[in-house]
Amino acid sequence: MSITITKKRFLFWKAFVCLICGVIGWVILKVFFPDHYFALYPCIPVFFFLFGVYYITTFDQFRQYAPKKLLSVYLGMKFVKMVLSMMLLFVYILVIKVHKSDFVIMFFLFYLMSILFETIFFCKYEQNLKKKMIEERKNENK
Repeated sequence: MSITITKKRFLFWKAFVCLICGVIGWVILKVFFPDHYFALYPCIPVFFFLFGVYYITTFDQFRQYAPKKLLSVYLGMKFVKMVLSMMLLFVYILVIKVHKSDFVIMFFLFYLMSILFETIFFCKYEQNLKKKMIEERKNENK
């Protein structure tokens, strides 16, 4: 199984964004709000990166075998991410019970960052796809 350029780019940028946001969040918590730092903070960026791996793998498979269903996949993956995120938050709140509000706030900020990154990435992907289709049509008409 080969890895596509789209998948490589997504994983590179997803790792970069998760790492940068994770470090910035860690510094803010450790320097400005040390009382609010919680031990499971590093799990938040890891969760979103691992979901990103699942996301791009699913997207890439559909892109190759059912390209007309990409919008459904995109929306479906947003729903899956929301449900998994809620489940993780409920488990943390009900089981761990330490720094609940701090965890929820940081998780929500990472959730927003993740949604923003994925939306920008896939909008650019669709724009590039449209450009390629227009160029192919122009070349066919010549």
